[in-house]
Parts: sequence; structure tokens; C-alpha cells
Amino acid sequence: MDERYAVDTTEGGSLTAFELQKKPAESSPIPVSEGIKCAQNIAKISVITLASIGIVELLVGQISGSVVATADGIDSLSDTMISFIVFMGLVIAGRPADRKFHFGYYKVESFAALIAAIGMIVIGSIILYQSCGSLLQNRHEIHQPLLTMVVLAAASVISLYRALQMRNIANRHNLLSLRTDAKNSIKDGSASVVAFLSVLIATQLGFSQMDAIGGIIIAGYIFSVAYVSLKQSSLILVDSWQNPKVTDLIGQTIEDKFKKKDQVKVRSILLRPAGMMIVFAAVHIEVDGNKRLADVELVTSEVEMAIRSKIPYIKKISVIPHSIPSLPTLSESTSI
Repeated sequence: MDERYAVDTTEGGSLTAFELQKKPAESSPIPVSEGIKCAQNIAKISVITLASIGIVELLVGQISGSVVATADGIDSLSDTMISFIVFMGLVIAGRPADRKFHFGYYKVESFAALIAAIGMIVIGSIILYQSCGSLLQNRHEIHQPLLTMVVLAAASVISLYRALQMRNIANRHNLLSLRTDAKNSIKDGSASVVAFLSVLIATQLGFSQMDAIGGIIIAGYIFSVAYVSLKQSSLILVDSWQNPKVTDLIGQTIEDKFKKKDQVKVRSILLRPAGMMIVFAAVHIEVDGNKRLADVELVTSEVEMAIRSKIPYIKKISVIPHSIPSLPTLSESTSI
């Protein structure tokens, strides 16, 4: 890799090739690397678990003829894509920028999420079509109801347990993408609960249409997840920032930092999402034009450290100084 494009992906340092060359290889923070590694492992387990649950539910759905079991299996496979995107995002997040991608590969995750969301819309439409067709039938019989309910109950327990695991790891290491995947797993577990109750009502209470109604509900789950993923990934790909409070927080942090020191004025703050959990910031400040270059560099470093202390998930901060004429002293005003 060409070193001119190397970036330091740790949270504590300046994202420049110069800083990377000065730091020894062993100086990277161990807790962050351990958190990413742990998150990658749980995301990988999530992909394997969801894929296994989805395949088993599809087989049981075909054996029993249950629409909702088949729909829940397809839903589990669609959630597998989400977990796989999170896993790839965690892997890509550690890949440095190069000659071709100067800002890194973070947006690959958002593009993959966009493709997955489109696929989920197609899958949800198929489930909705099949469920509505089954609902219009006069009689729909479910074979092997006990086996179907056992599989659905086991799927819900496994999904919810895995969701709790991911949420604990995400909170411990402050990983936003893994926290999103945990919410997705909670949705998958609740869909399995809906499927279980649908089969229970259809077989034990004689309301056979409930099997198809459960499939329609799960299709609604899929559409909701697809909508959120489609919206977030699209906004990231067009560089849209949707959280103005962060901009206000950065400006307030800089003002508080230099309230009793040098005159520093914030001209503009530009935030650019680079991925599901990656943010780039360009902060334009105004400083005294008569300051020495070394003093200006010190001010920009203090601005960057102040921002990182408040908002650690901003991956790259560029502080651009602009000179303003200093105020004239009393003697200068008299001579004029």
C-alpha cells in the first residue's frame, strides 16, 4: 500500500500519514482491537445461526404446509443478509485507505445495505402474495403442528438470546452497527413468536386463516426493516447528514474550550457520513492572522482533541484555519 494514503483508524490520533509513520505498530489501542474482533466473532456466529434457523424453518414449512413457518424462514434468511452486511462492515472498517479509495472503503457497507434492502422488498412482496392467496382459500390444513411449533419456539429463543449477546457487546465497545444488528435479531425473534402463536391459534382453536395472517404480519416486519435500511443507506450514499444536534455540540465544544483563551471563532462545520457508524468532519475556524504557524497548528490540534473527547465516533476530523485581522491595540488606535 502506498503510504501517502495511509490513515490511522484509531480514535485517539490524527488521521494523517505523517502520524502513522511516527507511531510504532504496537501502539494501537488494545481495547478497541479486541472489541472489533469480538464483534466480528459474534456477527459471524449470527450469520451462521440465522442461516441455519432459516433453512430449518423453510424445510418445516414445506413439510407442514404452514405459510407462516415458510414466511418466518424467509425472514430469517433476509436477516442473515443484514448480519452479513454488519460483519463485512466491521471487516471493511479496519481496511486502510489506498490509492483508489482515498477516504477508505466505509461506503461499501452502505451500498451493500442498499442492495440487501431492495432484495428484502422483493422477498416481502413474495411472502405477502403467498399469504394473501392462502387467506382467500376456504380451508388450509397444517400438517405436523407440534413439530412446527417446537421449531418456531426454539427459533425465537435462540434469536432473542443472540440479540442480548450482541447488545451487551455493542454497549461494552460502543459499536453502532452491532447494536443495529441486535435490534434486527430482536425483530427476528419477535417474528418467530408471531409465527408460533399463529400456528397455535390455527391448529388448536380451529381458526385456520391465522396461519396466513401471521405470514402477512411477518411480511410487514420485512418491509419495515427494508424501509429503515433503504433510507439510511441512501442518505449515507448521498452524503446527507440528519442529526443537526451533533453540529451544535461541536460548535459549543469549541466555544467552551477557547472561551478564556485565544480568540477562536467557528466559521462552519461540515459533517459527512462515510458509513453506518463512520463520520468525517471538516471544521472551519477563524484565528488571529498574526499568529505564528506553530501556534496555529497548536490551536487546530486542541480543537481536534476537544471534539474527540466529546464525540469519539467521528473517525476523521479536518480543522481548517482561516486568518482574521487582529484587533488594534490602544497605542495603534491613537497613532492612527
